[in-house]
Amino acid sequence: MGLKSCKTIDQSLTLNVQKDKLEILQQIPATQKGREKSALYLPPRRITDQEFNSPALRELIDNMYDLMVQKSGVGIAANQMGKRLQVFIIEAKSDNPRYKILGPVQKQVFINPIITKVSSTKKNFWHGCLSADGEKRGNVATYEWVEYQCQNENGAIITGRLEGFAAVIFQHEFKHLMNGTYLDVAKHYLSKKELDLEIEMNKIPFFETASDTLPLLIKGYSVGETLEKYHSKIFKNE
Repeated sequence: MGLKSCKTIDQSLTLNVQKDKLEILQQIPATQKGREKSALYLPPRRITDQEFNSPALRELIDNMYDLMVQKSGVGIAANQMGKRLQVFIIEAKSDNPRYKILGPVQKQVFINPIITKVSSTKKNFWHGCLSADGEKRGNVATYEWVEYQCQNENGAIITGRLEGFAAVIFQHEFKHLMNGTYLDVAKHYLSKKELDLEIEMNKIPFFETASDTLPLLIKGYSVGETLEKYHSKIFKNE
């Protein structure tokens, strides 16, 4: 009697979520072991045609959103909750305690996103992250505006342009799908207390035009390429 082969399914690549076990994955420094096994640092796959407009995809997105709101975040990517999927959400409510000074950002879901065009100018911003709990804020540059193409929950192709704070959040979450966090890019850091004091005293730039020396958050990504193309370059060079 022969034994049937049993292949273990990588749950990080499925839409399945266990609502009672949702948590935010935390960053792992490049000097520590474990990055090679964390969804934060592994390529996310595309959502397929068969998965659009499905209960499983809607449940995934609902759970992502609930977790983002619970943590008072303004964005969340699927791989932050252990799902290697090309999905992220942005939203900044007017009463968000962390970012209300920057104004509201409409809720939007981005699936299989591509950046199609960017501004020539960049903005200075000090980033924090749900996946960098307890870490200092990091100063990086993001494009002043971006144009994108993605799909919605039903699979329809969506195009648009984001400016201001919305563009910052979009690029922050897009960076997660590129793998990693702002901590892999930034060179200058301040605690939130230090940052708030420096901004209040007008000692440091905040949301102003960035110099060319400030690290770009999504450095390495070529405008117009899919995330699959980006990751094929990165992992080929490693």
